[in-house]
Amino acid sequence: MIQFELVSADRRLFESALEFAQKQVRSLMEIHPGYYPLYTQNGKWKHEGQAWTHWCDGFLPGMMWIFHRYLPDDHPEKKFWFQSAVRYTEPLEPRKLDREVHDLGFIFLSSYYRWYRLTKEPKLKDVLIQAGRTLALRYQEKGQYLSSFIAANSLFIDIMMNVGIIFYAAHETKDKRLREIALRHCYTTRRVLVRGDGSTAHEGIFDLETGEFLKQTTHQGYRGDSCWSRGLTWALYGFGASYEWSLDPRLLETAEACADYYITHAPSDGVPPWDFKAPPEQQKQLDTSAAAIAAAGFLRLCRLLADPVKGHFYWSTGIRILQALCEKHLAQDDPSWEGILKGGVYHIHKGLGVNESVMWGEYFFVEALELALRRI
Repeated sequence: MIQFELVSADRRLFESALEFAQKQVRSLMEIHPGYYPLYTQNGKWKHEGQAWTHWCDGFLPGMMWIFHRYLPDDHPEKKFWFQSAVRYTEPLEPRKLDREVHDLGFIFLSSYYRWYRLTKEPKLKDVLIQAGRTLALRYQEKGQYLSSFIAANSLFIDIMMNVGIIFYAAHETKDKRLREIALRHCYTTRRVLVRGDGSTAHEGIFDLETGEFLKQTTHQGYRGDSCWSRGLTWALYGFGASYEWSLDPRLLETAEACADYYITHAPSDGVPPWDFKAPPEQQKQLDTSAAAIAAAGFLRLCRLLADPVKGHFYWSTGIRILQALCEKHLAQDDPSWEGILKGGVYHIHKGLGVNESVMWGEYFFVEALELALRRI
């Protein structure tokens, strides 16, 4: 395995950011106990803003599991984070049967999977397997994809981040059909949503009668033929994770193509505009959540490559993005702000969570910090 080392200045910077993240999450629990937020309004988590879809509940306990894993065994906070993570994870169990969303990977891989890896309790594995089986029910045989929550004819790039829960269920149960569903979904997404230059579309539309792919479109990007930055990072991370489950080299190749597009088109600090192909005046709106996902994706992907030169290039790219997020976008200097990272974007067209903290940005930022600090 390729070895990676942090310089001491980066270690101090990332340790400080992780301490701040723990402070903010603890404060969130105290101010809004039992609440699973989605995005802030004016820096505040609890508000009456629209949700659009119910997909983020795993990220808060997921951060707690990361804090617990990161802290040494003799740290006084370690037990607190374990107990808190259990308390916020357990209420998610009924979602294992939720057929209304395509986001069961987000919900359970960030929470129950981390819990199970720690304790190996069989009941936790059973929850994960059921979640994978439930998500697999979204499979459209004629088009060979998992449909989005929008409609049966809709495929989202986001689902690449969720298909891992099906791979997991297939692995644990030796169910070949589940594995086939997961792989075929990846192949279809690769074929219809990832372009030749490594850019991605947000959504694909199919003919349900024939399974024919009809067009690329979007709900959150600038246009159907543009490259919504968060969608690109879902692909960068998701295809890499799917390669880890499947060892299919085509999926690793796709992850690298998306990663290379990101590197080529992102600004020098690695924090991208909300859409890479939006008009120049609109590119002033960055999306730090896309940067956080990319950082975590690069720091995972670099471990998978046989080429040490490219592996170190991806590692240094992930580190550079983390540096920028820590130095320019943390909420440390704003005591009234309840989130960790400023500058995230949820849904720009609906005006939801624009230039705010968003829960997936928080989670993948924390994950990336831990990946960098633990050198794994």
